[in-house]
Amino acid sequence: MTGGAALITLGGIVGREFAPAPALATLPLSLLVVGVAMAAVFAAWTMARIGRARGFACGAAIGCAGALCAVVALYAESFILFCGAAVLIGAANAFAQQYRFAAVESVSAASAGLAVSITLAGSLVGAVLGPELAARGEYWLEGARFSGTFLAVAGCYLFAGVLLLRLRIPLTPEPAAAAQGARPLREIARNRVFVVAVLGAAAGYGVMTFVMTAAPLAMHVVDGYSLAHTAAVIQAHVLGMFAPSLVTGLLLARFGCRPVMLAGAVFLGVSLAAGFAGREVSHYGLSMIALGVGWNFLFVGGTTLLGGTHGPQERFRVQAFNDFTVFGISALGSLGAGAVMQLLGWNAVLWASVPAIVLAIGVLAWGRRK
Repeated sequence: MTGGAALITLGGIVGREFAPAPALATLPLSLLVVGVAMAAVFAAWTMARIGRARGFACGAAIGCAGALCAVVALYAESFILFCGAAVLIGAANAFAQQYRFAAVESVSAASAGLAVSITLAGSLVGAVLGPELAARGEYWLEGARFSGTFLAVAGCYLFAGVLLLRLRIPLTPEPAAAAQGARPLREIARNRVFVVAVLGAAAGYGVMTFVMTAAPLAMHVVDGYSLAHTAAVIQAHVLGMFAPSLVTGLLLARFGCRPVMLAGAVFLGVSLAAGFAGREVSHYGLSMIALGVGWNFLFVGGTTLLGGTHGPQERFRVQAFNDFTVFGISALGSLGAGAVMQLLGWNAVLWASVPAIVLAIGVLAWGRRK
């Protein structure tokens, strides 16, 4: 999470400095999400081939390469190279998204929601460390702003890779053996619970990415707040994303997935309301915290629902389809955020998020019948 949080904080700012046109300033942030979507299927395929431990280590190696690429890009003042670094860090995040699936597979079905919550709660360290490195590492190395930040991020990925290699998870069945008895994906996709899980998570992730991509640009560039204030708001947002994981699993066990996901959609609405209320740091902070909580409830709830829609032999195909859909929609939202922010402003970003929240509520209502 550290690399993604650092790039979220700095992507729009660095993009504004290096991009050939202002409308492209948030392109690195968008490409971070595009990288996740592009690598989602490859990450699942890699896990199926070489197992979770080595697959996770491969993802960390890709992230380390992306962070080092960002360092080179900053010294070379190359926007294209910085965009490439964002894609690589996004690809690393696609592998990290498999953490939650590995957690679900390691426990009983009744404990799936709690396992996902605990796994995501581990990202709290990255939520604090990423923006902190962004704010403090601006001048750690001479010759290029923020190069020290991404060098430290590369070290984080290296540490993670070494740690992940110590996992002792058995190799998954060979693809040919795993395919025996597996249903076609189109048959699984007709399951009402499957549709709710995928579309609910996709709507939550799409809105979160769309608003989050525009927020640093609105704060730092348009409204003139300092980098420290901007980093603090992003830090609060990422904490809002993962701190609820300490209780989300308990809420899922107590109330069920659909009510918790519906509460997530309501929190997204609160985020927009706070954004419309004003442009002070407090408004941005409240908006981004509520945005993170809404994402958490929809994402954890969707992941938990998804775990009950497939058998063990079907899991990698279903997981790949889910992540490709969720992050593909998220990438489209992120790609559009920069243009909307540049041409129409912050309020337009908030208004454009309303239909997706309405869609999430509608899908959850439609999926009420099991």
